[in-house]
Amino acid sequence: MRPPARPRAAGTARPRPAGDGPAQQEYDGQEATGPTARGVRGDGPVQESAQRSPAPAAPGRRPSGAKAPAQRRPVEQLTPAGPAPARLPASRPGTARATPSGLRDAVVSDQLADRLAERTAMARYRMWRRIGWTALALAVTAGLVWVTFFSPLLALDPEQVHVSGQGTTVDVEQVREAVTDEAGTPLPRLDTVGLREEILAMNAVKNVAITRAWPDGLTVRLTSREPVAAVPQPGDVYALMDAEGVRVGTVEDAPDHLPSIVVSLTDDEAGRRAMNAALEVLGALPRKLAGSIQTVSAATQDDVRTTLSDGRVIRWGSGAQVELKIKVAQTLLRAEPSATTIDVSSPALPVTR
Repeated sequence: MRPPARPRAAGTARPRPAGDGPAQQEYDGQEATGPTARGVRGDGPVQESAQRSPAPAAPGRRPSGAKAPAQRRPVEQLTPAGPAPARLPASRPGTARATPSGLRDAVVSDQLADRLAERTAMARYRMWRRIGWTALALAVTAGLVWVTFFSPLLALDPEQVHVSGQGTTVDVEQVREAVTDEAGTPLPRLDTVGLREEILAMNAVKNVAITRAWPDGLTVRLTSREPVAAVPQPGDVYALMDAEGVRVGTVEDAPDHLPSIVVSLTDDEAGRRAMNAALEVLGALPRKLAGSIQTVSAATQDDVRTTLSDGRVIRWGSGAQVELKIKVAQTLLRAEPSATTIDVSSPALPVTR
C-alpha cells in the first residue's frame, strides 16, 4: 500500500523519475515567493533565501550556463592566408622530394654531397701526385745507380794512375801493372782492399795506401822496405835486408853504402837471433853514423859489433837500450877520437880503449 503523496509547494523542485542518467530536479516554471524566494530586509542582516542548486548534467549534456569546450580546428584553417609557397626544384635521384618543411634538409644534403665529392677528388689527386713523385724518385735513383756503378763515366783510366813512395827497392812497373789490370772498372766498384793485398805481397813493399781520384783516377802511395845491410849468401851473392830482417832483394856485389853483416854461427836458430840483434842496432842508428859503418858482426845475440870506415869498433852488446847506447857512443866518438874501441854494452859504465 503506497503512502499518500506529500503536497509540494509551488515553485519547488520535484524529483524526476530515474532514467538513463542520474535523477535531476526540474522546476514547474512557477516563481517562488515568500521568504524562501528572496531575502527579506529587516532589522537584522539580509537573509538569503534558499538558493537553487544546479542540477547535475546528464551524460552527453552540458550544464546550463557552462562554456562550450574549444573545438579542434582543421589543419587547413590553421594555415595563414597568403600566397602559395614557391615550387621547389626537382630533387636529385635517390633523395627525398623537398617539401616546405624539408627545404633545409635538402639544402644541407646537397652541401654534404658536394663536400664529399670535393674530398674524394682531392684524395684522388693526392694519391696520383704521390705515385708520380715516387715514380720520378725511382727513375732518378736508377739513373744514378747506372751512372755510378755501370757507366764508363767513372771507369778507371790507366793514364790517371799515380804511384809514389817506391824508394830504391820497389818495382814501380810491377805495381802499375797490377793497378791497370782494373782499367775500365768504375771506381765505386773497384776492390781497393784486394788490390792492396796484392801489392803488399810484392817484394820490398812495406805498406801501401790506395785512394780514388775522382772521376777516373787512382793514387797509390807506397812505403818501401829500405835495406840497411847486405848479408853474404852462398853463391857469392848478397841478400839485402831491411831493419826488420826482411829480405828486400839480392845483388851480386855488396853495395858500398851498405854494411855487411857477418854471422859466424852455424846454428840456424842462434844465427837468426844474432841476425835480428844486429839488424835492430843498425835500424836505430842515425843516418850519419849508419853511413860510416863498414861491417857488422854478431857472434851471439848479445855481442853485436860494428866497424867504422876509419877502423874504430863499437861494441853494442844486445839490442836492449839501443837509443841510450847510441847517445853515449856519439858522445865518446867526439870526446875521444883516438880511442879504437868503444864499449857501450853497459851504457851506464862505458869503456874506451
